[in-house]
Amino acid sequence: MKLEPVTSKRSIKLDDAHARPRGSLKSDKALERATEKQIKRISDLQRVLYADGRYALLIVLQGRDASGKDGTIRRVFTAVNPQGCTVASFKAPTELEQRHDFLWRVHAQVPPRGMIGIFNRSHYEDVLVPRVRASITKKEWSARYDEINDFEEMLSRNGVVILKFMLHISRDEQKRRLLERLTDETKNWKFRVGDLEDRAKWEDYTEAYEGALKHTATKWAPWYIVPADDKDVRDWLVARTIADALDDLELRYPPADPSVRGIHFE
Repeated sequence: MKLEPVTSKRSIKLDDAHARPRGSLKSDKALERATEKQIKRISDLQRVLYADGRYALLIVLQGRDASGKDGTIRRVFTAVNPQGCTVASFKAPTELEQRHDFLWRVHAQVPPRGMIGIFNRSHYEDVLVPRVRASITKKEWSARYDEINDFEEMLSRNGVVILKFMLHISRDEQKRRLLERLTDETKNWKFRVGDLEDRAKWEDYTEAYEGALKHTATKWAPWYIVPADDKDVRDWLVARTIADALDDLELRYPPADPSVRGIHFE
């Protein structure tokens, strides 16, 4: 089982059935070992990414409430060096951010070369939410697709490797996780009334996600739809995709500066 990038409208499947893993799966222990292997690959490759200095890696995590964005970050990046990784979370824009173009606050969080940057939600919130809530016109949110594509292409030309993951959760699984937030005292703090308001607009958000994936799935910034009902499978698939992408960069340690070669000291 391997994630494939979205390449056409036909490959965008956001029904409940596709939120669950399909095909034969590894046993729990085998899956845990496989995930640990991918996490170690990411850790090893991160060191070379930092030393190489030619690329940055930007991970975009999108998904409905309770789809597991926080959990994915916690599990997949558990072994990375914190000095080489940043996490940015995008909530409702502040008054200052609203006075700028919608990408202004995002650009400031793009990782520099040598670093891994993780977006917990992202600039796509500024298309999805306004579209569902009708706070901007169709002409405006449609134009944002092109603006996002231009923005991401510019980043790609400047050495930023972009991987976008849509954590796809079913309606029943989301209900289970939201109820858990209400009944588990250690998770009460995660629950917000707004989650239920968004859940009531399930079909509207499905349509908005389909539109975003259809119009912004590009070669330079591919989208991957992750079946997220099973947390362990979710983490394994995301980790494997990230490790493979880093491997494909053919990263290398830079050679020693000629001025330090042959130095001897006691």
